Amino acid sequence: MFTALEGFKAIWPDEQREHVDAIILATGYRPDLPYLDALSIEHNRSLSPHRGLGFVGLEWQRSLSSATLRGVGRDAAHVVRRLVR
Repeated sequence: MFTALEGFKAIWPDEQREHVDAIILATGYRPDLPYLDALSIEHNRSLSPHRGLGFVGLEWQRSLSSATLRGVGRDAAHVVRRLVR
């Protein structure tokens, strides 16, 4: 896991920096996201006040099915449309 982000660079524990275009965090089957607390993410909107940051897969982000395979695709499409703007 990276320890920090600096612009478009991820900083690894050994202080090495690497350019990244996107970061996808696959956190498992239950939310355990304390490392995102400082980002002030609005759970029900799937977006963060931080430009270019969005997320999907949590309960009731946009609908009852947001946390399921059936609903996450719709939420992902919504997030991508908002991020592209």
